[in-house]
Amino acid sequence: MDAIVAEKASQAEALAAPFSHQKQKDVIIIRPCEQFPQGAKIVWCAGHLFEIKSPHELNGQWKRWSLDHLPMLPDQFQYKMVRGRAKRFQSIKTVLRDPSVRTIIAAGDPGREGELIVQLVVRMTGVKKPMKRLWTQSLTPQAVKDAFSNLLDIEATRPLYEEALARSYADWLVGMNTSRAYTLLLRQQQQAREVYATGRVQTPTLALIVQREKAIQAFTEELFYEVIGTFDVEGNVYEGTLQREGGTRFVSKEEAEKHANEAVNQPSQITSATHETKQLQPPNLHSLSSLQALANKRYKYGAKKTLQLLQKLYERSYISYPRTDSPFVTAAEAATFPEILKKLGQQQTFADLLIHTTRSIATDRRYVNAKKVTDHHAILPTEKMPKMDRLGKDEAAMYDLVVRSFIAAHCAPAKYSHRNITTLCAERTFLSKSKQLLEPGWRKVLFAEETPSSKPLPDVIEGMTGISRKMNVKEGKTEPPKRYTEGDLITAMKNAGQAIEDKQLGRVLKEASGIGEESTRSAIIERLKALEYITLQKHRIVPTEKAHVLINCIGDTVLASPELTARWEKRLKEIGSGKASSEQFIMQSRKFASKLVTDAVQASSGWIVQPLEQKQNASPPRTRQTQLSSKEPLGSCPTCGGNVVDKGKLYGCDQFSTTKCPFTLSKTILGKSITAAAVKKLLTNGKSSLIKGFKGKSSFDAYLVWKDREKGSLGFEFAKPKRSSKQTTKKE
Repeated sequence: MDAIVAEKASQAEALAAPFSHQKQKDVIIIRPCEQFPQGAKIVWCAGHLFEIKSPHELNGQWKRWSLDHLPMLPDQFQYKMVRGRAKRFQSIKTVLRDPSVRTIIAAGDPGREGELIVQLVVRMTGVKKPMKRLWTQSLTPQAVKDAFSNLLDIEATRPLYEEALARSYADWLVGMNTSRAYTLLLRQQQQAREVYATGRVQTPTLALIVQREKAIQAFTEELFYEVIGTFDVEGNVYEGTLQREGGTRFVSKEEAEKHANEAVNQPSQITSATHETKQLQPPNLHSLSSLQALANKRYKYGAKKTLQLLQKLYERSYISYPRTDSPFVTAAEAATFPEILKKLGQQQTFADLLIHTTRSIATDRRYVNAKKVTDHHAILPTEKMPKMDRLGKDEAAMYDLVVRSFIAAHCAPAKYSHRNITTLCAERTFLSKSKQLLEPGWRKVLFAEETPSSKPLPDVIEGMTGISRKMNVKEGKTEPPKRYTEGDLITAMKNAGQAIEDKQLGRVLKEASGIGEESTRSAIIERLKALEYITLQKHRIVPTEKAHVLINCIGDTVLASPELTARWEKRLKEIGSGKASSEQFIMQSRKFASKLVTDAVQASSGWIVQPLEQKQNASPPRTRQTQLSSKEPLGSCPTCGGNVVDKGKLYGCDQFSTTKCPFTLSKTILGKSITAAAVKKLLTNGKSSLIKGFKGKSSFDAYLVWKDREKGSLGFEFAKPKRSSKQTTKKE
């Protein structure tokens, strides 16, 4: 009998689906069949069941945070069970130790984390039996049966297991040591108990966010001016923009007006007129990051939510494996496309879209390229069709994105008419451009509405002459960089190498697909939120003051650079492909962690760090809003540490104009006016003075107290009734 270890319950059910089976509480029994003559038992994990022990669990001395104990370099890494996973582990161990079980089949997700989850659990059971590996990109019944007929020897994927172990050990070494080093060093300067967690992926990501915020803060708005001419050439009227060295913009309005005045009502001649039709090919198929960026832009889904939705669709066999960094497929996948298109055409939701398909992409190397498929191919719909009305709203929206991308790839290119006219007037050159959509092609599938085309240009030829009828000076202003959305940040992490001047490092980053792994980038964003390094404001990411403090101290060291994670990912991929040694990588990581600690200690003498509380309490820039509301502070804001002031209609945080701190207190609660004195006492002592006459179902007296201080939610502490003298006198 075989024992199959899946990564999660839903995956176990999908693996059992093609066979006659019986589901019990903690195991699925596959009845004897052609594939499993002796039958099989499927058990499942629940994600990671084990994690590396914390420092103090590896060495008792490390329980106390001290620079004297750094670096922490365990002789051997040990594991502990993840809290709440004991029963799940016991059910797996019971099945694997069953004497009737002769072979174990590892059936985790096809990637390094799936490899680690299952192989580590088997290792921790102590069971040593022959092992095989199930490897499938899809969980459709046919794909599952094909995968069970083509099991891999466990040694074929052991390098992936070694890669995952090496990554987890190296991340522990760098993360644990640098987190303690920066926390302890900053505490010495801030006199505060803040924890500054760092990591080889999260810290470069945080640096991207902080650098963007600094660029926004340093931005100074500037006005600029452009000269727009209106020309009449042999009855053809069109507009053109004055060209000058370096572009089209003037800093001085007077200079722009001078050019406009000198060029108006002057003879004009067309010196160049071009017209060409260009084709725009359909977009690539989706990787995880491109879908996360698109879903964030279109539906405001966070990166984590997008991955969760895709995972649900995958586990129900509606799409292929979602944690992929490749937009390409192999010829084998492409061979299934006609059947998938046929089944999609039978779906009412997508039938109308299929009429736009015009071609096969089986030989199109923009989509089919085995050399560019890494562990996993692009995200595709499978031949199993969902009933759309039975999907949740968000699941249906995500499935729609995957399907439309797939259908669009089979459509004709979009065609555009491009016209350029160069006009000479008063010894000045004016350029006119237009772009007109001729045939939408694939755009009919991806876009419900087309964006308006630019104003069409007339059909003119070189040498035609006329006159400039008008010259208008158009005012504009420069705009600051925008804060990242989660989708923008995912894209920035993936493309981190493109903006780096060091070409060699840029190539390394490109080879490593930027910062982090496709499957972990959303988790990194969630961790930065949990660590209070970032917040979301109107779907855009804002770094907190704590983030600025950390990144300012780390500076341009390798810990904040994409270089570290890029070089690591490159080496890890070499380990995963059997080309590099995991032992050597871990040894180098130990040395590197030691160096990072030493560098931080040496650099700390040059840090200038204002205590976090003082920095947050500092007055914001005096905008008109703060001038109107700036009064004597009533106390510290429980949400951000700023000052709570009287803002007229309410009490609120004086940091709102700069950090958008949401803390407010109403001036009227249950019909009673809340005085500044009561608020001051509440902020100082956590409890207001007694307020009489609240109007509920009946009138009552109470103190205002915090239900949740950080969220600013209030509760009542009711006044105890005074006892009469008779009640307080002892009976004789």
